[in-house]
Amino acid sequence: MSTVRLTAAQALLRFLASQHVERDGVRHRFFGGCFGIFGHGNVGIAEALLAHPKEMPYHQARNEQGMVHVAVGYARMKNRLGTLVCTSSIGPGATNMVTGAALATVNRLPVLLLPGDVFVGHAPDPVLQQLEVPWAGDVSVNDCFRPVSRYFDRISRPEQVIPAGLAAMRVLTSPVETGAVTLAFPQDVQVEAFDYPEEFLAERTWHVSRVAPADDELASAVELIRTARRPLVVAGGGVIYSDATGALRSFCDATGIPECETQAGKGSLPYDHASCLGAIGATGTFAANRVAAAADLVIGIGTRYSDFTTASKTAFRHPGVRFVNVNVADFDAVKHGGVRVVADARAARA
Repeated sequence: MSTVRLTAAQALLRFLASQHVERDGVRHRFFGGCFGIFGHGNVGIAEALLAHPKEMPYHQARNEQGMVHVAVGYARMKNRLGTLVCTSSIGPGATNMVTGAALATVNRLPVLLLPGDVFVGHAPDPVLQQLEVPWAGDVSVNDCFRPVSRYFDRISRPEQVIPAGLAAMRVLTSPVETGAVTLAFPQDVQVEAFDYPEEFLAERTWHVSRVAPADDELASAVELIRTARRPLVVAGGGVIYSDATGALRSFCDATGIPECETQAGKGSLPYDHASCLGAIGATGTFAANRVAAAADLVIGIGTRYSDFTTASKTAFRHPGVRFVNVNVADFDAVKHGGVRVVADARAARA
């Protein structure tokens, strides 16, 4: 097996620069670049970025929280098929990214965080603004990222870059599990060398497939829609991310069912479409909430039914209201005791 001797930081950045994503036959590079504020804690990553100015361009940031928010916005505009890398030094610089990580994970948007971390060898402890915990020698401020990350790992050896990188990409490109991925990168490990397999560093394409609905689930949903007298569509971010806006418009044109939108689903239908009632819930329109209150069937497409959307579960007031939930995530598809259709929004258009 052919290998290349690189530092851990060089290997990780070269790996990230080689990652592509493909859906419906369209393939492109997954990462649009790397934000960073460099100093004590991530100089190894800074050096590694110099080797890939075209594949992994560097974007200067003014503060850590802001660069993660920009990366989240970038991922949303890419329909979750692309994102940015964000790196910081250890200490308060790293914890400044926690708010952005929470934003990404709560809203199911991919972003990769590479905060520096304290020395694995502990020789210079306490280094810079290192958090010192008297009862634990392996704790750093980066542990704050654990509850707000969809995947977290601390790279404590250079060869660990291989499984950590692959695991990170698995989560980042997953329509179901995506969110913030945090790879804490200790300062000394960043510059340790290892012989990395060329296969790991080669171009890799992650295929994002469209999950088709099961026949029995789809049949149950169709039966409820056919018998409903006051149905309502609630379109969430999944409609946007799966590029299903055209399919939704065709459905509403064919059935005349009114449609309202969550905050993430804004733009699912054109604002002047006859079926479009605008936003729903606590920040919704009078028309959408009035129709929601009388709906006997709610067809949720790509929504996680957040508090804003459901007005603390008071938006849907019909005594016999039922739910049909179309979602790639089984976790969301079973909410409100609905008839679940675990599927990509566009794949479920039949």
